[in-house]
Amino acid sequence: MSYKFIEGSVTAPKGFTAAGVCASVKPSNKTKRDVALIYCEKKCTAAAVYTKNLVKSSAILVTQNHLADGYAQAVIVNSGNANTCNADGVEKAEKMCSLAAAALGVDSNDVIVASTGVIGQVLPIEPIEKGVAMMKGNLSKEGGTDAAEAIMTTDTVKKEMAMEMTLGGKTVTVGGIAKGSGMIHINMGTMLSFVTTDAAISSEMLYEALKEAVEDSYNMVSVDGDTSTNDTLAIMASGLAGNPEITEKNQDYREFVEGITEAFKQLAKKLAGDGEGATKLLICTVTGAKTKKDAVMVSKSVICSSLLKAAMFGADANWGRVLCAVGYSGADVDVTKVDVDFKSVKGEIAVCRNGAGIEFSEEKAKEILLEKEIEILVNVGDGEGKAQAYGCDLTYDYVKINGDYRT
Repeated sequence: MSYKFIEGSVTAPKGFTAAGVCASVKPSNKTKRDVALIYCEKKCTAAAVYTKNLVKSSAILVTQNHLADGYAQAVIVNSGNANTCNADGVEKAEKMCSLAAAALGVDSNDVIVASTGVIGQVLPIEPIEKGVAMMKGNLSKEGGTDAAEAIMTTDTVKKEMAMEMTLGGKTVTVGGIAKGSGMIHINMGTMLSFVTTDAAISSEMLYEALKEAVEDSYNMVSVDGDTSTNDTLAIMASGLAGNPEITEKNQDYREFVEGITEAFKQLAKKLAGDGEGATKLLICTVTGAKTKKDAVMVSKSVICSSLLKAAMFGADANWGRVLCAVGYSGADVDVTKVDVDFKSVKGEIAVCRNGAGIEFSEEKAKEILLEKEIEILVNVGDGEGKAQAYGCDLTYDYVKINGDYRT
């Protein structure tokens, strides 16, 4: 299949508009947008996946109920408060949906709701009510980037994406926004992502496609090993592209899955690279594993290693930490066959062959590891399994940010 990334955001597909405003959900916030709306002119097929943490935001419980029929038409989301572990959480989440529904003229059961921020603090509904009133009548095709800002917490950059692909002879567009900087160890962290498309696809096939695409993208991201209570990835499909509706796992379905997987990877890398305090995006590419499952286990083990993450912060080519992470990954691996290389725009250097160190230039290695994007190449040498995981370095600032996050 062919696809290309284009300029745009969650409003790029046909039928979608959005907005984001500053409503001061967190009283100390006076300038940053913190409430967002995403709307489609027609009811969409919709699906979502959520955190596997047993402690879940009330917003997730409400969204799960609203998406039980496989349809939605709008999203309302706030930052500044996670609406998690609150006695009135479900009531507040339902109220957010009712406010959005009234403003947009849709059924409240067709509204997806999400929240992100501090856990265990009561969500004030008044700022959200004010925010919805500010956005009523002001949604636009240009509002996607404002919505992307509104869902940020400790993120330092907005995360948005748009791409085009061809299905059934028609141009299909996918757009999306995401947030997440810390508390990210996705297993469907705090991670929220909202994706839209104008593809025509049934609810059942959209859910199946979402489950497949998330495995090689969002679920391969780890910043700090903590799985959030609020992780939500929701997708809505308007069908306005005019392609033949995908109702079975045919060739169009396979191409749709391939396309959204690449779209998700684009956002996943942005999430990983903007980890709290991070200075570098780390990509661990594993090849030669006995199975894909083994490759996944190895790549995620490496990307999650605090020692390896710290070494990458210091541009220290400590390949032993890579091998150590491979060894405790739980994968079926012959460690005497493992090769390790480090790679960046400054070049590539071999540091380990057949599970043992080799001579290499420390100066060249440091030059490679000082870059903003580092690839850790691990060849296991046992088969055809491959996988790629995304993470970031571990810096002093991560501790500073999380030492007083609540206060």
